[in-house]
Amino acid sequence: MSVSKLTKTAAVAMLLSPGAIAAQFEYSGKVGTEQRYFVDQGQYPKQFAHTQQSFFISPELYWQWNSGDDSLTFQPFYRYDSEDNQRSHLDIRELSYIHVGKDWELKAGIRKEYWGVTEFQHLVDVLNQTDGVDSFDGEQKLGQQMVNLSLVRDWGIVDMYLLPGFRERTFSGEKGRLRGPLPVDKNNVDYESGAGENHLDLATRWSHTIGDFDVGAYWFHGTNREPELTASQDGEKQVLRQYYRQMEQLGLDIQATKGDFLWKFEAIYRSTSAEDFWATQAGFEYTRVGVFDSAVDLGFLLEYAWDSRGEGDTDSPGAAMQSDLFFGSRLALNDVQSTEVLLGLGTDLQHSATSFIVEASRRIGESFKASLDVRVFQSSDKQDAWYYLSNDDHLGFTLEWYY
Repeated sequence: MSVSKLTKTAAVAMLLSPGAIAAQFEYSGKVGTEQRYFVDQGQYPKQFAHTQQSFFISPELYWQWNSGDDSLTFQPFYRYDSEDNQRSHLDIRELSYIHVGKDWELKAGIRKEYWGVTEFQHLVDVLNQTDGVDSFDGEQKLGQQMVNLSLVRDWGIVDMYLLPGFRERTFSGEKGRLRGPLPVDKNNVDYESGAGENHLDLATRWSHTIGDFDVGAYWFHGTNREPELTASQDGEKQVLRQYYRQMEQLGLDIQATKGDFLWKFEAIYRSTSAEDFWATQAGFEYTRVGVFDSAVDLGFLLEYAWDSRGEGDTDSPGAAMQSDLFFGSRLALNDVQSTEVLLGLGTDLQHSATSFIVEASRRIGESFKASLDVRVFQSSDKQDAWYYLSNDDHLGFTLEWYY
């Protein structure tokens, strides 16, 4: 549901060397505003009542030279929120240098790297930290410092990563919505590693296309991006303390294109000092192209999530999605305005809990995009995470200007 960027391009007057092509500079980006309306009042003390407004800006500067073999990208992001001061934040999404060789590529700086194929949960996506205040569903990530060497071979692409520095997850503040009974204290953070946030993480990934199959497998060693949250005292109030363990993780993602079907599979094995577990997300997406001889494409999605931790016990918190089924439908009008709609329904097969989403977007003219986001949560079981968001059903509207 992206919008084509309208870029302003200028040739740099100074040539890099005699006979070389002039460097190229591009400037683009987006400015937007978001309005959220929560149907019910806040479930917990000090939460705001119903409405929340925010403004965001994300410019992007791009330079390339040496006939395009070298490039530099800078993309900061800033959001100001009217109600939750922890949702107001500045981040560098990307500040990276890329050099392209004959059969290799070097990338260095702050970057975002996405892995995975499934729609409703991204198990294998491990490098970047989740920006929990910018987007509730985990789709938005914080920039991560990294050095990445890619080697292109006939038998696949091998990526090797050095990840210096760690980003703590962002959470809604005490006044914010979409949180549990206790707010997460951003200043109360501990690490299993003595190096703390300066631990050097490592990762290696192999990816290849074999016939109809796109396959990726990786190994990751470093700081777990998912914190363990435990109750702690901050003066007279209770908060949640963040604790980040070290982990080893193996991941596998496979997508097979078979006619009108996309078959999707993700799996991880994670080992920490506290526990070892397996988790999978698998399903398919079937797309009916040109419904009733029109330009409209209609897709149907089905995915199942399983986690060996189950519901957990007093020593382990268990898994948020231990046995969950997801249904969805995607509608693409393929019109000039790039109109798209995604409907999704998730249900916990072990608890009385469901979640419902609507994501819709449409271009307006050449430079604007309007988006609609609806989230509904239902649960009557205190063991389920949705129970603590039962008052957070909301509708969001976003208007973005691309330049």
